[in-house]
Amino acid sequence: MKQKNLKLAVMALCSASMAQAQTVGTDSIGQRGAALSESAFTFTEAQLGEDDDMSQNVTIVNSNSNMYASEVGFLFSPVRFRYRAFDQKYNDVYINGLPMNDMETGQFRYSLVGGLNQQTKNQEFALPFETNNFAMTGMAGSNNYNFRPASMPAGHRITLSGANRSYTLRGMYTFNTGLSNRGWAFSGNLTYRWANEGYVEGTFYNSLSYFLGVQKVFGDGSHSLSLTTWGNPTERASQGAGTDEMYWMANDRYYNPYWGYQNGKKRNSRVVNDFAPTALLTWDWKISDNDKLTTSLMGKYSMYKSTKLNYNNADNPHPNYWKNMPSSYYDIWDDTNTSYRNSDALANWQSAYDFWSGPKANRQINWDQLYYANKQASAQGQDAMYYLQAKHNDALTIALASTFNKQIDKDKAWNIGIVGATNKGMHYQTMEDMLGATTFHNVNTYAIGTYSPDADEVQYDLNNRNGLVGKDDKFGYNYNLLVNNGKLWTSYSENFGNLHYVIAGKLGYTSMQRDGKMRNGLAKDNSYGKSHTAQFIDGGMKFGANVNLGRGNTFTLGLGYEHRAPQAKAAFISPEINNDFVRNLKNERVFSSEIGYQFQTSWLHANINAYYSYLTNVSDWQNFYMDDVNSFTYVSLTNMKKAYYGVEAGLKFRVTSAFDVKLVGQISDAKILNDANLEYMRSQNAMVYGDVADGLVEDHIYNKGMRDNGTPLTAASLGLSYHSGGWFIDLNANYYDRIYLSYSPNYRYESACKVRGDILNNQPVRSELSQAKGHGGFMIDGSIGRSIYLKRGSLSINLTVTNILNNTNIVTGGYEQSRSDYSTPKADGTATTRAYKFSKNPMKFYAYGTNGLLNIAYKF
Repeated sequence: MKQKNLKLAVMALCSASMAQAQTVGTDSIGQRGAALSESAFTFTEAQLGEDDDMSQNVTIVNSNSNMYASEVGFLFSPVRFRYRAFDQKYNDVYINGLPMNDMETGQFRYSLVGGLNQQTKNQEFALPFETNNFAMTGMAGSNNYNFRPASMPAGHRITLSGANRSYTLRGMYTFNTGLSNRGWAFSGNLTYRWANEGYVEGTFYNSLSYFLGVQKVFGDGSHSLSLTTWGNPTERASQGAGTDEMYWMANDRYYNPYWGYQNGKKRNSRVVNDFAPTALLTWDWKISDNDKLTTSLMGKYSMYKSTKLNYNNADNPHPNYWKNMPSSYYDIWDDTNTSYRNSDALANWQSAYDFWSGPKANRQINWDQLYYANKQASAQGQDAMYYLQAKHNDALTIALASTFNKQIDKDKAWNIGIVGATNKGMHYQTMEDMLGATTFHNVNTYAIGTYSPDADEVQYDLNNRNGLVGKDDKFGYNYNLLVNNGKLWTSYSENFGNLHYVIAGKLGYTSMQRDGKMRNGLAKDNSYGKSHTAQFIDGGMKFGANVNLGRGNTFTLGLGYEHRAPQAKAAFISPEINNDFVRNLKNERVFSSEIGYQFQTSWLHANINAYYSYLTNVSDWQNFYMDDVNSFTYVSLTNMKKAYYGVEAGLKFRVTSAFDVKLVGQISDAKILNDANLEYMRSQNAMVYGDVADGLVEDHIYNKGMRDNGTPLTAASLGLSYHSGGWFIDLNANYYDRIYLSYSPNYRYESACKVRGDILNNQPVRSELSQAKGHGGFMIDGSIGRSIYLKRGSLSINLTVTNILNNTNIVTGGYEQSRSDYSTPKADGTATTRAYKFSKNPMKFYAYGTNGLLNIAYKF
């Protein structure tokens, strides 16, 4: 009978075409193990992706056995710390064993589970070389959330919170029935988060999260079906970065250029609407005490819209435009620049300073003026001069995963799974608000000047020439990205005396294709319809081992090598224009390794790990507006080599049964080892520049030595923790350093270096190409809480205060400006130096000053 069941399980696995599931401490059918305590990991705004305008999300990697990894995810979250500085795409996130990372970017957006704090507590963590039963672990670790209703602790929970962060008020209600005698379990959650104005002026927050689940366990408990659905419809206003000059004049580290007064009320130009309703069906089959099959089917429709103020044949309306800065009139950096170091320049500097640092409205968007200009233009029969556009990134994703887990005996376990998924990403731009104007045409104004107004090249869509654009109409670009992938993976783990080891492997297939919905005049024969299909075979292997040396000493080792298919988001040179794939697009090759030591006694728990990862064929893509040439630029970087390495350590010293002292720290590096292959296109003429190849205008990039940005490469913490008699008191002193900003490829083009004189003997002067960094520093965080048991239920009160000493000098991220310190080069290659130095004025975000969250929860 067992043999028959095993054959049926393998057949079901093969018919399922996708992989994974199962959680630690919770049987997949619903018999619950030990629940996570109230002090378990909780999410912050950053980790839940509530500021997705930032380029990175925080990676959560945790393990009960690793002191360092179990602390850093939450501890360093105020500065958006990423585990080992890895990109989010290297951290694989699963729900009920089904992979949830975005199929275009490879990243998991934590806003997908925003507000579901209670549901996301029920999860399994796996470090990069740690044993698990749902996947071959990612280079930055893997998480598997268990969303089965029967696995959630029975009861009701009402939570009320007040904060001065992204939101100011939060209310949450959760109920779980537990598994009834008839085999039914129900679960639900409703969370509302709101702020009329968040920590940063001009921002607001409005979010309603829901979760509904039902599970039925059949017969003797060998079969179970669970159906869950959740979503997090959110509307929020964004914060923009600023230069130190702006922050100085505004006397505010959190100056936000995205808002302005309209009829006396604040209005933000960058509003995000984000909603990704998801449904997940999971079938668990307990074939025997040692054999399980878990199959999950998921459907998700993501809708993401972000608005932006734009302009057409008019002055730049943004208050932080560089020509509004005092330093655009007087060169404060170069005392030899006599053109901008005279009395007139100084007078202009003073006038700009007086205006910008004067009434607050002077340094914000003037909405009333934009409406007035548009009405004047409309009266003369002209198109809108100013308008709000909305960029949409929607996606329909269907995925199926199936995993077979076999406990061979008490010391041996085998897992095998298959995964299959398809994704249709829909990318387009719509007219959000014409700001009082009456007409607008779907014409590429960047190309006018290079081409005549009646030329084909200035048309965004030759299938609808000079198309009139009204509210919510599509214009500019409209295309789909079609991505399919499949994966087969397996792992085997064994306890062999004092040795525990795991071997895992995977083999995958990925295809990607662009389907254009507009016939762009700059690529009239290569923009409408489907491109050819790029296909990649990838895979890899991992080995991890723990050796118990006795008396609390444990030695760990991990080795891995894999090929990763490139991400669709970086596969096309200019997806908003044409169907062309990036040249030299190849599988990324990843070698990863780790060695560690752990010592554990009743009073001391210590870990130290050293790691090294080496990547080749790394690709990257970005686009930005460059007013030097009045054009958007699409930049592709390929054939990069990168290295991630460092040492991380954690120590917990138990002074008494209630009082602990914790030390956590890491020093690391994450940098590019060579100059990448370059390819870039400008939107005003579709001319392609880059390394020598057919059809390219020659240019190169010197980006060797650039480091990953937006996370401290050095971080340390000293913590004191007292937990006794229902009281929880924690105090942490944290230190952050070596926080790099996102580098500008444009500044490091060979063509730009030649104009500046940064090429000597045909070699770049690397010291002139150093990457901008943000200021680090100390931050003290603390929390105090009390759990009170009542006659009916329990009450918990917790106050968390971050940055108690109000250190507002710590930079959490930002970017170098992608513009030049000189005017457009002349025919002889010379150029005139500007007063304003983009290279000296990177855009920055600063960590919030003192902020807190008061949380009151009643469970019954």
